[in-house]
Amino acid sequence: MLRDDIKTETVTAMKAKDKERTAALRLISAKIKDRDIELRGKEAGDDDAMVIDVLQKMAKQRRESIQMYEEGGRTELAEQEKTELAVIEEFLPQQMDEAETKAAIEQIKTETGAEGMKDMGRVMGELKARHGTQLDMGRASGWVKESLS
Repeated sequence: MLRDDIKTETVTAMKAKDKERTAALRLISAKIKDRDIELRGKEAGDDDAMVIDVLQKMAKQRRESIQMYEEGGRTELAEQEKTELAVIEEFLPQQMDEAETKAAIEQIKTETGAEGMKDMGRVMGELKARHGTQLDMGRASGWVKESLS
Protein backbone atom coordinates (compact mmCIF):
# COMPACT_ATOMS: atom_id res chain seq x y z
CA MET A 1 0.00 0.00 0.00
CA LEU A 2 1.04 3.53 -0.71
CA ARG A 3 0.64 4.59 2.92
CA ASP A 4 3.16 1.91 3.98
CA ASP A 5 5.60 2.97 1.26
CA ILE A 6 5.50 6.54 2.57
CA LYS A 7 6.16 5.37 6.15
CA THR A 8 9.07 3.21 4.99
CA GLU A 9 10.58 6.08 3.01
CA THR A 10 10.21 8.39 6.02
CA VAL A 11 12.22 6.00 8.20
CA THR A 12 14.84 5.62 5.46
CA ALA A 13 15.16 9.40 5.08
CA MET A 14 15.46 9.87 8.85
CA LYS A 15 18.22 7.25 9.04
CA ALA A 16 20.03 8.94 6.15
CA LYS A 17 19.66 12.30 7.98
CA ASP A 18 18.07 13.82 4.87
CA LYS A 19 16.24 16.68 6.57
CA GLU A 20 14.47 18.08 3.50
CA ARG A 21 13.14 14.69 2.38
CA THR A 22 12.11 13.77 5.92
CA ALA A 23 10.22 17.05 6.28
CA ALA A 24 8.42 16.54 2.96
CA LEU A 25 7.47 12.96 3.85
CA ARG A 26 6.21 14.03 7.27
CA LEU A 27 4.12 16.71 5.58
CA ILE A 28 2.59 14.06 3.31
CA SER A 29 1.83 11.84 6.30
CA ALA A 30 0.21 14.76 8.13
CA LYS A 31 -2.06 15.53 5.17
CA ILE A 32 -3.06 11.87 4.94
CA LYS A 33 -3.89 11.85 8.67
CA ASP A 34 -5.96 15.03 8.18
CA ARG A 35 -7.95 13.28 5.45
CA ASP A 36 -8.37 10.21 7.69
CA ILE A 37 -9.88 12.47 10.37
CA GLU A 38 -12.17 14.12 7.79
CA LEU A 39 -13.41 10.72 6.66
CA ARG A 40 -13.84 9.28 10.14
CA GLY A 41 -17.24 7.68 10.51
CA LYS A 42 -17.84 7.63 6.78
CA GLU A 43 -17.58 4.55 4.61
CA ALA A 44 -13.93 3.91 3.84
CA GLY A 45 -13.22 3.43 0.16
CA ASP A 46 -9.99 2.40 -1.51
CA ASP A 47 -7.13 3.61 0.72
CA ASP A 48 -4.64 4.01 -2.13
CA ALA A 49 -7.14 6.11 -4.12
CA MET A 50 -7.59 8.40 -1.11
CA VAL A 51 -3.82 8.74 -0.64
CA ILE A 52 -3.37 9.48 -4.36
CA ASP A 53 -6.09 12.14 -4.17
CA VAL A 54 -4.26 13.79 -1.26
CA LEU A 55 -0.96 13.64 -3.16
CA GLN A 56 -2.51 15.11 -6.32
CA LYS A 57 -3.91 18.05 -4.36
CA MET A 58 -0.57 18.60 -2.66
CA ALA A 59 1.24 18.50 -6.02
CA LYS A 60 -1.20 21.01 -7.51
CA GLN A 61 -0.67 23.36 -4.55
CA ARG A 62 3.11 23.08 -4.93
CA ARG A 63 2.96 23.88 -8.67
CA GLU A 64 0.85 26.97 -7.99
CA SER A 65 3.19 28.08 -5.20
CA ILE A 66 6.26 27.60 -7.38
CA GLN A 67 4.74 29.79 -10.07
CA MET A 68 3.81 32.53 -7.57
CA TYR A 69 7.20 32.47 -5.87
CA GLU A 70 9.05 32.63 -9.18
CA GLU A 71 6.89 35.54 -10.34
CA GLY A 72 7.58 37.27 -7.03
CA GLY A 73 11.33 36.71 -7.25
CA ARG A 74 11.44 34.38 -4.23
CA THR A 75 13.66 31.70 -5.75
CA GLU A 76 14.67 30.16 -2.38
CA LEU A 77 11.01 29.46 -1.55
CA ALA A 78 10.37 28.19 -5.08
CA GLU A 79 13.29 25.74 -4.69
CA GLN A 80 11.89 24.45 -1.41
CA GLU A 81 8.51 23.86 -3.08
CA LYS A 82 10.22 22.09 -6.00
CA THR A 83 11.98 19.77 -3.56
CA GLU A 84 8.66 18.91 -1.88
CA LEU A 85 6.98 18.44 -5.28
CA ALA A 86 9.68 15.97 -6.36
CA VAL A 87 9.07 13.86 -3.24
CA ILE A 88 5.28 13.98 -3.72
CA GLU A 89 5.55 12.97 -7.37
CA GLU A 90 7.58 9.86 -6.45
CA PHE A 91 4.42 8.34 -4.98
CA LEU A 92 1.97 9.38 -7.71
CA PRO A 93 1.15 6.91 -10.49
CA GLN A 94 2.44 7.65 -13.98
CA GLN A 95 0.26 10.38 -15.45
CA MET A 96 -1.40 9.97 -18.84
CA ASP A 97 -0.04 12.29 -21.52
CA GLU A 98 -2.19 14.50 -23.74
CA ALA A 99 -2.55 11.94 -26.55
CA GLU A 100 -3.56 9.13 -24.17
CA THR A 101 -6.03 11.41 -22.41
CA LYS A 102 -7.65 12.54 -25.66
CA ALA A 103 -7.91 8.91 -26.82
CA ALA A 104 -9.63 7.99 -23.54
CA ILE A 105 -12.03 10.92 -23.95
CA GLU A 106 -12.94 9.82 -27.48
CA GLN A 107 -13.49 6.24 -26.31
CA ILE A 108 -15.80 7.39 -23.50
CA LYS A 109 -17.64 9.71 -25.89
CA THR A 110 -18.28 6.78 -28.22
CA GLU A 111 -19.34 4.42 -25.43
CA THR A 112 -21.71 6.92 -23.78
CA GLY A 113 -23.05 8.41 -27.01
CA ALA A 114 -22.03 11.91 -25.88
CA GLU A 115 -22.58 14.52 -28.57
CA GLY A 116 -22.60 17.99 -27.08
CA MET A 117 -21.81 20.13 -24.06
CA LYS A 118 -24.91 18.80 -22.27
CA ASP A 119 -23.08 15.47 -21.98
CA MET A 120 -19.91 16.95 -20.45
CA GLY A 121 -20.79 15.89 -16.89
CA ARG A 122 -21.36 12.30 -17.94
CA VAL A 123 -18.06 12.16 -19.87
CA MET A 124 -16.10 13.80 -17.03
CA GLY A 125 -17.64 11.45 -14.46
CA GLU A 126 -16.73 8.38 -16.47
CA LEU A 127 -13.23 9.75 -17.18
CA LYS A 128 -12.63 10.34 -13.48
CA ALA A 129 -14.00 6.90 -12.57
CA ARG A 130 -11.71 5.12 -15.03
CA HIS A 131 -8.57 7.26 -15.01
CA GLY A 132 -8.92 9.70 -12.09
CA THR A 133 -5.62 8.78 -10.46
CA GLN A 134 -3.70 9.15 -13.72
CA LEU A 135 -5.09 12.50 -14.84
CA ASP A 136 -4.95 16.18 -14.07
CA MET A 137 -8.72 16.65 -14.19
CA GLY A 138 -8.34 20.40 -14.75
CA ARG A 139 -6.48 19.88 -18.01
CA ALA A 140 -8.74 16.97 -18.98
CA SER A 141 -11.79 19.20 -18.54
CA GLY A 142 -10.50 21.56 -21.23
CA TRP A 143 -9.91 18.67 -23.61
CA VAL A 144 -13.39 17.28 -22.97
CA LYS A 145 -14.91 20.72 -23.72
CA GLU A 146 -12.84 20.95 -26.90
CA SER A 147 -13.93 17.47 -27.94
CA LEU A 148 -17.63 18.08 -27.32
CA SER A 149 -17.88 21.48 -29.03
